[in-house]
Amino acid sequence: MKKDEFLQSINELKTILSDMDAKFDIIERIANLISYAIKNGNKLMICGNGGSAADAQHMAAEFVNRFLKERKPLAAIALSTDTSNITSIANDYSFDEIFSKQVEAIGKKGDILVGISTSGNSKNVLKAFEVAKNMGITTIGILGKDGGEIAKISDLNFIVNSSTTPRIQEIHIFVIHTICQMVEDNVC
Repeated sequence: MKKDEFLQSINELKTILSDMDAKFDIIERIANLISYAIKNGNKLMICGNGGSAADAQHMAAEFVNRFLKERKPLAAIALSTDTSNITSIANDYSFDEIFSKQVEAIGKKGDILVGISTSGNSKNVLKAFEVAKNMGITTIGILGKDGGEIAKISDLNFIVNSSTTPRIQEIHIFVIHTICQMVEDNVC
């Protein structure tokens, strides 16, 4: 790995820190929305593709198992983990519907849907957000670049304004960990 990539990552963090008050306010608002939903018996659904699917699974695991505190499991599910659902929906309908059909099946008003997308334009995440909004489910985007189409319909967004996917993903996981810790502190 080149030393330049370490410096790029550090510079991306510095960019976030230069607007820390605004960025931290968004993270805090996201954590408060998730905390409120969980305290009221609702769940967190998370979706994304590729590395963002892995981040969705990581985030769900931090809620269901634990982050830093010993506590009861918190209701969270990554929509990218059920290969039978994903492949049957993709085969019978289209890949664009793999998350929206799951949201429609298990989501309810008061739940939260987090979509993770480095481009902000993942069609299946966008479609899931459209279905969620029609169901009264709050949508939160953890996005890259300019936020893309998802940012336009999401209730709340954390956007990493970068065009380099690895750097976006590095910030995303930092933000996800921060959200997990804040929710854990709020709920427990």
